[in-house]
Amino acid sequence: MINLFLIGQPIQWGSFAIVVGIMAAVALVLGVCIMLISKLCFIKEDPRIKEVEGYLAGANCGACGYAGCADFAKALVEGNADLSACSVTSAHGKAEVSNILGMSITGQEPTVAVVSCAGGNKCRDKYAYQGYGDCVSQNMLAGGRKACDVGCMGSGTCVNACPYHAVEVEDGKAFVNTDLCKSCGLCIKACPKSLIKRVPVSAKYYVACSSQCRGKDVMNACQVGCIACGKCQRLCPNGAIILVNNVPVIDYSKCTNCGACAEGCPRKCIKLVHDEPKAK
Repeated sequence: MINLFLIGQPIQWGSFAIVVGIMAAVALVLGVCIMLISKLCFIKEDPRIKEVEGYLAGANCGACGYAGCADFAKALVEGNADLSACSVTSAHGKAEVSNILGMSITGQEPTVAVVSCAGGNKCRDKYAYQGYGDCVSQNMLAGGRKACDVGCMGSGTCVNACPYHAVEVEDGKAFVNTDLCKSCGLCIKACPKSLIKRVPVSAKYYVACSSQCRGKDVMNACQVGCIACGKCQRLCPNGAIILVNNVPVIDYSKCTNCGACAEGCPRKCIKLVHDEPKAK
């Protein structure tokens, strides 16, 4: 409400000037304090962080264990991360990062992901699953519907995890299109059966079975599962295959990609790494 007694009264300019002066002084003091505090508390970012980030893949997939490429670059500069944790950045990019940070990198060969199971529709179901169509959810019910304890359920958890659309489901099992795969590792982390592995990009063959059961038990569950007959081990001229817990393991440092193991396998569970996906 307007005070009527003030209408027509002369303005006390002296008092007004004092009030304005006090307000200006307070504003000036606060401004100086804010400036000093900002200077004292300012954390200068290492310029190498942006430089390193520029050479990373920029996928921001999080497979390295960090929130994104910027976070990973910061960890690299601070010495809290290893460059080998990133499988997506090119060899050239890694070389540039190593030059910036003065670190040495081992000559790691690029890798691609493969699914160590060929079962799918050729593996018997032990029950009819009805529920949310996710492998993780299905695995909670008696280890999934497949008669093989480590059989691919083909419900697409890995498909949903891949940011590069490199994983598909064919014939009831997951399949990696190696032309699109960046080996980021997100599908590996997503698979509840731990069926997805990395192999060198130069590799031609991989073992598409993970069952450690005996031959008879495998045959009762799956039409294409490895029966641990050992023929691949005997046929390999370079000693690159050995049986470990009934599963053939390929030593890629010895493998010459001759194909003798794949040709001789009676169950045809040694597959081509860079096989073409089937036409839709």
